[in-house]
Amino acid sequence: MASNGLYRDVENRKLTGVCAGLANYFGIEVWLVRILFMSAALLGGLFLVVLAYIALTLMVEKQPANYVNQVKMQQDHTLKSKPWKAGKTPSALLSNIHKDVDQMETSLRNIEAYVTSDAFKVNREFNKL
Repeated sequence: MASNGLYRDVENRKLTGVCAGLANYFGIEVWLVRILFMSAALLGGLFLVVLAYIALTLMVEKQPANYVNQVKMQQDHTLKSKPWKAGKTPSALLSNIHKDVDQMETSLRNIEAYVTSDAFKVNREFNKL
């Protein structure tokens, strides 16, 4: 797998480390991923959630040593992180978030331009054939 791939985090695990690995991969807090898994299970998808968890446990490799530190160094910000713990000033963190929002806005504008173009309509008609 790639250096930024999905791995099971066995150091921060509760069962097999799937939720902690997903949290590291997406750059969010582990508790949030666990709540999402539990919510999906409680809202009627228990079989699918258990099946997905078992499948991820069997398919995803354990993380290499020092992987979490490498991932956190690559991330500019994380959900609910405190700037003074990350060693960054609030203004630096805000500028990183502003940069990310600008990139997302540019991507959204490109998608919107394509969807409203004639090329999209032609491609859609060809796909219907």
